Amino acid sequence: MQTQKPKTKFLKVACSKCKNEQTIFNKAAMRVNCLVCGAELAESTGGKARIKTKVLEVRE
Repeated sequence: MQTQKPKTKFLKVACSKCKNEQTIFNKAAMRVNCLVCGAELAESTGGKARIKTKVLEVRE
């Protein structure tokens, strides 16, 4: 029997304004802001979040 991989992922992103690196959920239910400068990193779409900055790494 084969185990299923989760469809959700965590993304390590870099803020385009202050270059702060932050980990966010790829299916965020709310708008995600940078913890340092407050810039918007991702917005909810009802499914996968719309990422508005550079993705550095994808983690399962």
